[in-house]
Amino acid sequence: MLRERRLHGEDAASVLHSLAGRTVNYSLPRGEAPAREEGWHIDSLRRLLAHERPGDPEPGGAWDIACRLVRDYQFPEPGILRALYHQGDTLLGRDILLEGRFLGLRFDMGVRITSVTDEQQGAGETARRVWGWGYRTLEGHLEEGELLYQVIKHLHSGAVEFLITGYSRRAPIRNPVVRAGFVLFGRMTQRRFYRASADRLRSLTRAELLGAPPARPQPSPAGDGLVIVPSVSATT
Repeated sequence: MLRERRLHGEDAASVLHSLAGRTVNYSLPRGEAPAREEGWHIDSLRRLLAHERPGDPEPGGAWDIACRLVRDYQFPEPGILRALYHQGDTLLGRDILLEGRFLGLRFDMGVRITSVTDEQQGAGETARRVWGWGYRTLEGHLEEGELLYQVIKHLHSGAVEFLITGYSRRAPIRNPVVRAGFVLFGRMTQRRFYRASADRLRSLTRAELLGAPPARPQPSPAGDGLVIVPSVSATT
């Protein structure tokens, strides 16, 4: 199988299904936040996507489009990360098989969506409509931690933003070559992923606002309702 099409095969589907038997690969003391002195990286990136009229989100507007793209996991930069999941699964509790990509290598990493946000926060000039979800890493992942992806509309100004927040640290890695590569390049690649994915979501959102066809998950040849994201051209 061509390396670029690893997620299209039965082996990837089997790995995805196996994630149901895996647990989150880390724990934090109840009520405690991750601490930098314990090796955790604390991250936050905010990117303006577009503007709508002030007030509630507009049907078919920037917030609506961005929420769909985030829900479907269309925003990751495909040169860094692609993913396989079962489209019929509910969002909360969904397992996702991530395929990390670096220097021609491919790494399978499992995550599970453990939180979904859908609410209005604040009041007056600080009122905002927030939708998003977060996942935690599963056993076998190269990292430990949680990432949250949120689409926010500021109701007073109409600004629509994408917010990535989370915490992470390197998981125990047995392979010495992979471990050394992750120590040297993992953090740099992680930061590049945040920036590139936020830029991609902004580009996809604005393109749809200008009339481009919506990006849709690509059905997997393995069937069973599996889809591959983000969508890329057949030649990628």
